[in-house]
Amino acid sequence: MVSNSDKGELLAQLRIERGAPAASSQRRWWPWATAALLVTLFLVAAGMWLASAARGAVIVHTASARPISSGANASVLDATGYVTARREATVSAQITGTLTQVLIEEGDLVKEGQVLGRLDDTAQRAALAQAEAQWHSAQALLGQFEAQLAQDRRDVKRDEDLVGRKLISEQAVEQARTLVETEAAQVESQRRQIDLAAANVRSAQVQLDYCTVHAPFAGVVIAKAAQVGEIISPFSAGGAFTRTGIGTIVDMDSLEVEVDVNEAYINRVQPGQRVESLLNAYPEWRIPSHVIAIIPTADRAKATVKVRIGLDVKDPRIVPDMGVRVSFLEAGKAAATESGSRGVLVPAAALHREGDQDVIFIAQDGRAQRRTVTLGGSVGDAREVASGVGAGEAVIVDAPADLKDNARVSVAKS
Repeated sequence: MVSNSDKGELLAQLRIERGAPAASSQRRWWPWATAALLVTLFLVAAGMWLASAARGAVIVHTASARPISSGANASVLDATGYVTARREATVSAQITGTLTQVLIEEGDLVKEGQVLGRLDDTAQRAALAQAEAQWHSAQALLGQFEAQLAQDRRDVKRDEDLVGRKLISEQAVEQARTLVETEAAQVESQRRQIDLAAANVRSAQVQLDYCTVHAPFAGVVIAKAAQVGEIISPFSAGGAFTRTGIGTIVDMDSLEVEVDVNEAYINRVQPGQRVESLLNAYPEWRIPSHVIAIIPTADRAKATVKVRIGLDVKDPRIVPDMGVRVSFLEAGKAAATESGSRGVLVPAAALHREGDQDVIFIAQDGRAQRRTVTLGGSVGDAREVASGVGAGEAVIVDAPADLKDNARVSVAKS
């Protein structure tokens, strides 16, 4: 039998001590907690350092400096204008009438003399028929007068034989001769009447021809102004109910550019000067052109002088009233291009003026480098830099006004 004291000892051996396992667990995990804390502190410190560095860098946009190609020529002056047609006509009939046919549509190519429309010609055909009838009548009457004249001449010859034989009087012969002269005058008068009738026929034919509208030259129809049943007239009579033409034709071979040049810079433009034209619709297409003439008058209100520019290339993409930007090229630049490199092209927005110097900032190794440059002419939206910048260097565009040399910069991703 087990005594009470022995039972107490056995129970004491079976009791579990709760504090001992907790202390053992803490001894196993505290090195890992310490390591995690150190890593967290390192990351926080690194983030704070990067944030401080980022706050000191200026975010900028850059563009690469491009070498000047052999086809690029500096301009001495840029201007804007529009494509115009030197040969453009609104075609109408020369008489007032009602349209019975309209044979054109916008965009049609027409040849010189091609029929574009017809008017109601009922009255003109009737007038022509009447004139022709009068002409035929005059011809028939002439034949009658000529036959009578021939008969009178034979009678005179017989009377002259009879008067020699004393069978008729001299007075009878004189009367016969007078009749012949009268008949001859009547025949000549009738011939003039025939000429008049023929002229009336031609006049009636012209009026009939006016009922058919022809193309005055080859070109493209850019506007259709009238429909069948409308009245057209070369005059403005009738107000809005009368059309002054059936359509407008443009000779596409006569297209040119007209620009207004500020009178302060007109001395930079010369007849025959080479020009590059860029259509607003096709800004990458450089059209070789030349100055045709400088109009010898100025616009007092705008202080400009109009310049006509001929396009050396004919292309269906060029249409009237298109907006154009032109660059008047410097004649001496072509030779410089052939002899060697002329520098690089940079965006005009990258240039700064500091006193009497032209300055550009270059982004290199995270720093902004200030460069003093020598400028050339303009080529479109770019400027020629003869020295100070090399091809391929990252030029800072729209740099802040307070950007300093060697300042930290961060290039923005486009």
